[in-house]
Amino acid sequence: MTALFGEGYVVTKAYDAVIIGAGHNGLVCAFYLARAGYTVRMVERRDVVGGAAVTEEFHPGFRNSTASYTVSLLNPKVIRDMKLADHGYRVIERPISNFLPQPDGGYLKLGGGLERTQAEFARFSARDAATLPAYYDALEVVADVLRDLVLKSPPNVGDGLTMVVEALKQGRRVAGLDIEQQRDVLDLFTKSARTFLDSWFESEAVKAAFGFDAVVGNFASPDTPGSAYVLLHHVFGEVNGKKGAWGHSVGGMGTITQAMAKVVQAMGVEISLEAPVEHILVDGDRAVGVKLASGEEVIGASIIANVGPKLLYERMMQPADLPADFLKRIKAFKAGSGTFRMNVALSALPDFTCLPGIGEHHQSGIIIAPTLDYMDRAYLDAKRDGWSKAPIVEMLIPSTIDDSLAPEGCHVASLFCQQFAPELPDGRSWDDEREAAADHIIATVEAHAPGFAKSVIARQIHSPLDLERKFGLVGGDIMHGNLTLDQMWAARPVLGHGAYRGPVKGLYMCGAGTHPGGGVTGAPGHNAAREVLKDRALWGKWRGRA
Repeated sequence: MTALFGEGYVVTKAYDAVIIGAGHNGLVCAFYLARAGYTVRMVERRDVVGGAAVTEEFHPGFRNSTASYTVSLLNPKVIRDMKLADHGYRVIERPISNFLPQPDGGYLKLGGGLERTQAEFARFSARDAATLPAYYDALEVVADVLRDLVLKSPPNVGDGLTMVVEALKQGRRVAGLDIEQQRDVLDLFTKSARTFLDSWFESEAVKAAFGFDAVVGNFASPDTPGSAYVLLHHVFGEVNGKKGAWGHSVGGMGTITQAMAKVVQAMGVEISLEAPVEHILVDGDRAVGVKLASGEEVIGASIIANVGPKLLYERMMQPADLPADFLKRIKAFKAGSGTFRMNVALSALPDFTCLPGIGEHHQSGIIIAPTLDYMDRAYLDAKRDGWSKAPIVEMLIPSTIDDSLAPEGCHVASLFCQQFAPELPDGRSWDDEREAAADHIIATVEAHAPGFAKSVIARQIHSPLDLERKFGLVGGDIMHGNLTLDQMWAARPVLGHGAYRGPVKGLYMCGAGTHPGGGVTGAPGHNAAREVLKDRALWGKWRGRA
């Protein structure tokens, strides 16, 4: 066909949609558009699909999830609609959620059912054990509110009566809660994790077990106002129908995105690898395509970005193509998660002093962050010096349930670490300090599991700068932007553009920098596709519904 998008843009082939980035949200968006009959072209900078959800061999015979490393938030509707289980999607639930070594030589296990967790908590505080059911109930009520909003587009401020009606509809769920539940909602969205947890529990170990989620991907202290929401963000998912559970994707996270790619390619979606975007093509007030680094210009009726807002608007667009106030606010958009990510090849499982031998704790999240004070010091160290003297470390060992990831008798482990400043002070570079930081992380684990350092055969290091270079995560931010109250829901990324539409006509966003935020959810991709279809319906080109 021939399409005309203004003077100078006559082309012999154009697509209904061009998607920048073949991460999981881009693939989900492509699915719903292709299902509606749209022609879709995806352009991906790397040589593999998946974005941050990929599996890579980092040492001969050793494979692991490279960035994203565990499953819970992937939306059940997306899983069903894409029939991912028919294409290799399989998640094994952790037997317990987390295992936390303690400074006194003891340990705490979280998960495995209410009664088990209560019995574990009782070793630290009988009061906390008795409080646990009410805490879970309160969290579940608020998590259900979030689950109800995940697949809804936020009301777009500036849309007049439509915005008011949609806001009232979405607010109805909160308005229907009783006053105590509404107070819990307010607490979780505004308070610090410490303040929130102090109102429930007395044991420092118990508070740490829950408070860890408040600093995952969050360059902040558990004392930072709003950090309680980050805690909540990590509990509204599910695994195999079990709410709040976490699990290992068999074959690594790349199995999920490879399955998605197979599905969309079978539907006719074109995926171009090693095709970095140089900039967005804008004609007048409308985005009409992308120019690749190769010089190719790919034209589309809708341009959909599966990259973070800062990468999209500060590096892929000309300032003159954006409203001045919008650009000012994007420059102020906060991104940077303090994350240092490693994979290690191991000759043996770590043997923890506090719980010797092989056990279920090796299949859980192993958390080195025994108290909220420990987490606070880690943040203050990083803010002052660049990285923590005693870092927060979460270790997962997926080869304990998936022997395809490592040679017989060996293992792979993911080390997800906080706090490591996105930018080092005094002009220092992560290129110069990444190895020393990695040594420090290994030593932190060694202190709890003697012999761990000697068991490390090889390691794959991703500093915040590496995460930005490799995956396009500005500031190493796994969430594409901080999950703070001013950057959530209708204000993610900027108020007036919270419903997946950019400030230029024909430009859409489908990444984690939009509602509901980070994690491997698929929700932004699903929701953005629906908005594209809705807008195209106004042109008389309605061909389906997401």
